[in-house]
Amino acid sequence: MNKKLSGLVLAAAMCVTALQAQQPAPRPAQTPAPQQPAQTPAAQSPAGQQPASGAQDQTEDIGPTLKLGVNEVNLIFTVTDKHGHYIPNLKQSDFALLDDQKAPEKITSFRQQINLPLRVGIVIDASTSIRSRFQFEQQSATEFLLQILKSRSDRAFVMGFDVTPTVTADWTNNIDALETGINRLRPGGGTAMFDAVYTACRDKLLDARGQEPVRHAMILISDGDDNQSRVHPDEAIKMCQRAETIIYAISTNWTPSRGKGDQILTQMATETGGLTFFPPSVEEMSNSFKSIEEELRSQYALTYTPADFKMNGAFRPIYLYCNDRRYIARAKKGYFAPRE
Repeated sequence: MNKKLSGLVLAAAMCVTALQAQQPAPRPAQTPAPQQPAQTPAAQSPAGQQPASGAQDQTEDIGPTLKLGVNEVNLIFTVTDKHGHYIPNLKQSDFALLDDQKAPEKITSFRQQINLPLRVGIVIDASTSIRSRFQFEQQSATEFLLQILKSRSDRAFVMGFDVTPTVTADWTNNIDALETGINRLRPGGGTAMFDAVYTACRDKLLDARGQEPVRHAMILISDGDDNQSRVHPDEAIKMCQRAETIIYAISTNWTPSRGKGDQILTQMATETGGLTFFPPSVEEMSNSFKSIEEELRSQYALTYTPADFKMNGAFRPIYLYCNDRRYIARAKKGYFAPRE
């Protein structure tokens, strides 16, 4: 182990005591200002379902409301064993955390098996290359939404993409409207996946941030083979990180070998704290959706104030691990600080 890594691990171990010692304390409620990068892809204006009547944000069965201060970070993460089984009922003292290589100044809250409101984007590849399996994708996505949108405070939208992204159902918890949006998608054209991911985060998920913590997730269904995007993969990933969105990718590459597209999907999921699923056939896609549903209902949330926090728009890396090395904590790799 080199000196840099040894120092990082030592610093992480030292922060365990700090995590245990912190007591929850309320923070002033302020709203971070979203950052917009200079380069943006061409995007088609949303044209589809409007939110159902009376579908304002409501809180149901989520416990006490938590307001986030401008200098607070809400970290959503998953814990599994080495076989991928979810580990419940862990305590704050079971984890060590570094933010920009420093232990947090204060832990505001820690919650197990959270039920925070969901903001889910269903982003479906509607290019010519997936025409033969498109109907199965639509059916699986609809079944997923039926299962995952349990609370009146949950919301989802539907976006299809070929050379341009198109929103066919805007933010709503109306399942009929979302199903209609999925069924409106028609395959055809090239593939601009990075543009679609970038646009979904910039125009939908970034705007869904607020003073109260929610979980942002994108279900990305594609073979990952992009041939039309103006945005680069790292730009799409950075926009996901700005929007605090976890990507769960479902590959539609049914061949035994993993190609470049699968590698791209894995990179995007890993950098945002998510997973990539490789169903062996289109008929098995529903199992991938069930795995995502299980994960979204088996997460932890940690809210904290970073040490030496500066509102300079810089990227701050996160390093989280379990003290019990039998378990693996999976979280986003970092976040962008707000800018004054």
